[in-house]
Amino acid sequence: MPDSEFEFTRSETFGLTDVGMKRSVNQDQFLIAELSKSMLVSASSLAEINTGRFFGGIQGQVLLVADGMGGHAAGEKASSIVLQHLIGRLLNSVHWFFQSDTGSEEEFINGLRNLLRDAHSRLLAESREDRAAAGMGTTLTMAYIHWPTMYVVHAGDSRCYLIRDGAARQITTDHTLARQMVEAGGMKPEDEAGSRWSNILWNVVGGNNQRSLLAEVHRVDLEKNDSIVLCSDGLYRYLDADQLPVVLAEEPDASVVCRQLVDFANERGGEDNVTVIVSHPTPRKRLAANGSMIESDPACKETFPDIQDETEA
Repeated sequence: MPDSEFEFTRSETFGLTDVGMKRSVNQDQFLIAELSKSMLVSASSLAEINTGRFFGGIQGQVLLVADGMGGHAAGEKASSIVLQHLIGRLLNSVHWFFQSDTGSEEEFINGLRNLLRDAHSRLLAESREDRAAAGMGTTLTMAYIHWPTMYVVHAGDSRCYLIRDGAARQITTDHTLARQMVEAGGMKPEDEAGSRWSNILWNVVGGNNQRSLLAEVHRVDLEKNDSIVLCSDGLYRYLDADQLPVVLAEEPDASVVCRQLVDFANERGGEDNVTVIVSHPTPRKRLAANGSMIESDPACKETFPDIQDETEA
């Protein structure tokens, strides 16, 4: 049985986390959430306006996977602290809701970087206060979808994949020593997965690293029929990226796909905790002033986008 699961919509977005076959504690965390505009009216001189809370349209969807590290209990604490911190920041960051109105993408991307850096500072502070949890850290991969655009902010070796036209594209970079060695030409790509350096992270939220956090940010233009997969390394170490499109093509229900992927990892050893989010983002409809249904988002592009890397240390 999974440690926790949350159904966002039955067939559009689903997340699942499982302790795996070897671990006694699940140090992974995930989040699926929608952000919307709201207003609490306490009083008004206008007879047409009642008191109470009013909600506007959905402004975006947040998907997040965190894989904690730092010992038996510290890893679980690290991922939990970061998740709770981000929820608080998201609830109190008005610019998230109005990003599409301001048109300032640079400011928005800087806000994403600051979210990651603030979480990093919070975890380092917690480590200093609790010596038993010194050095605790967590990966963090978060996707913010505001159709037809997706922003991904990332640190560590959890992953975000874009599935399109039967192919999987890894959006994020693994912040491991093995990946650095491959990029520097010191290791063959086919040797990366089995290398002992594939488990050594040089960039995480918190941890023992004294250098500043590198905030990796990407912008992706989405198209109809795209799918998004976020996962911890407990899944992809057993699953080649080219298998993801096959699984998603055979089963449209995201909840079923998540269960299949978790079972796949556990059947092949389940050495680590396994967490996965599957999303099929689509343009949403909203009610127009005249009462008719209209598309809230522009038509999708037909060409495969150049994934824009906005990484900054």
